[in-house]
Amino acid sequence: MDIAVLAYDGVFDSGLAALLDVLDGANAMRGELPQPPPAWRVTTVGFRRRVRTGAGHVVTTAPVAEAEGADLLLVPALAERRPDALIAHVSGPGSAATRRLVAETRARRTPVASACTGTFLLAESGVLDGRRATTSWWLAPVFRKRYPAVTVDETRMVVPSDGVTTAGAAFGHVDLALAVVRMTSPALADLVARYLVIDERPSQASYTISAALAQSDPTVAAFERWARLHLDEPIAMTDAARALGVSERTLQRVVRRTLGTSPVRFVQDLRVERASHLLRTTDLPLEVIARKVGYEHANTLRILLRERTGATAGALRKR
Repeated sequence: MDIAVLAYDGVFDSGLAALLDVLDGANAMRGELPQPPPAWRVTTVGFRRRVRTGAGHVVTTAPVAEAEGADLLLVPALAERRPDALIAHVSGPGSAATRRLVAETRARRTPVASACTGTFLLAESGVLDGRRATTSWWLAPVFRKRYPAVTVDETRMVVPSDGVTTAGAAFGHVDLALAVVRMTSPALADLVARYLVIDERPSQASYTISAALAQSDPTVAAFERWARLHLDEPIAMTDAARALGVSERTLQRVVRRTLGTSPVRFVQDLRVERASHLLRTTDLPLEVIARKVGYEHANTLRILLRERTGATAGALRKR
């Protein structure tokens, strides 16, 4: 497989390096398998001979025209975490060539992939319309608002969808590169992960900070504050809406539009967040923690923790 990795001015250094390092490691470790897969030919391409990364390092690239013959185009993230600046960059003239490259690559039915803020470049080019995608969990509300034609799933670390693969925040580049290797050889992907000491991270859920997501809308932020004060009680959405001075229908609509989920599920996320914190920082029995986050039975919390974090209560306590 020929893989083109795009380097451009302002690219996220660790994202670019992670993609290259994992793929280089996979090539180096192929021989350890009884039936090694074919090697990957990886070329770093750019619109100029030398590009400057977000941290100011200079990367030498091959002409971007070499991406035309590639079997996969990888677009690392942009080194920008401020939502307004990110949108201005990916939609501005400085990214026009990248957007055009991504669109033309998909027009040839060549797969493309990106992670973190790079998913905004893919969305801005139009190749994510009608598809499922993920992005940095903390940018999901911004992404969802700007690209309503894309179905956002920020709980997953890697989301493939009809020739376009996206991955989560920052070091989701590692997961993305492993996913590329796994497409050809699951055994080699597992071997690379063990050598590089990479834990399996199927979900971003355990990293999400609910309060950060809620700040994207004043009504959602107020709901989050109110819900935290009542986590140890049964919560009725009618009571929440009345306390906020809005209708229950408005609360449902605003939370869904901002977070892509229901108010009930968001309250569950808050309960999981607090329960996980208590498991890591106290010796309280799970039964006591369950009552502190509004559940009468510990088994209800146990199931929810496993569903949302991918880990058992015992594993969370060990962390």
